[in-house]
Amino acid sequence: MKTIHLDINDRGSRYAVTGAPAADAEAAKQVVKRLCRGKKFAKATHNSWALIGADGPVKNDDGEAGAGMVILRMLEREELHDHVVIVTRWYGGKHLGGDRFRHVQEAVRTYLDALS
Repeated sequence: MKTIHLDINDRGSRYAVTGAPAADAEAAKQVVKRLCRGKKFAKATHNSWALIGADGPVKNDDGEAGAGMVILRMLEREELHDHVVIVTRWYGGKHLGGDRFRHVQEAVRTYLDALS
């Protein structure tokens, strides 16, 4: 499992991105569970994720409506299969509106670039 703490701090919200091999939704859920065992990640507001596994595409917004689809579309463009990407957000108290999607995209792009 690889975690990248990002330099994204918008109106108090902070972001990180994590990824790991995962073949299906159950494996992805186990990665998220392992991630949340860490004290810092256990306190996160959202852990949105997506993967393209053997059973097809799977996503989870974890309360961050639309974030899973943003991650999934980026994985589809990169043709990255059997790998879950999780974008973690610690909510800072102010709504970000559409800016949150830009931050999710930046997080996923940072992770995908690190894989190359």
